[in-house]
Amino acid sequence: MKGDLGNPLHLTSLNHISLVCKSVPESIDFYQNTLGFVPIRRPGSFDFDGAWLFSYGLGIHLLQSEDPENMPKKTEINPKDNHISFQCESIDAVEKNLKEMEIHYVRKKVTEGGFEVDQLFFHDPDGFMIEICNCDNIPIVPLDICSCSRVNLQMMQPQQIKVVRP
Repeated sequence: MKGDLGNPLHLTSLNHISLVCKSVPESIDFYQNTLGFVPIRRPGSFDFDGAWLFSYGLGIHLLQSEDPENMPKKTEINPKDNHISFQCESIDAVEKNLKEMEIHYVRKKVTEGGFEVDQLFFHDPDGFMIEICNCDNIPIVPLDICSCSRVNLQMMQPQQIKVVRP
């Protein structure tokens, strides 16, 4: 294991996230009709309620809470809190749809070295935060190519940046 420092566990991709929810049907509705996930078959051998959904190469496993009435629910949208992020084609189209669906959201912008990323943050029915962004606008620059712990893109010209994607 020590010999493979770049991928010591031989990971290949993110498979799924699991979310405990107050109401599996309500969460299915949100993830299916708001984010476009599709319910898929879940093994019948599980002895607890839940549902599996899939889209964008990612599974979401919904788990029914054993004590739904005492689940804490976050109401404040804090971009620095735990969240899952999805890339989108048009941030303006997403914002328009969120308004039409009457989903409360916060819009943020990250600007770095001439690059801009627009972000929309909102909660699922249980307060788990979702981000929708155009994060592909900012290049992925491995830290091993520079001598700093934080890349300052302002010092680099866009044509000098090599985008590295898996």
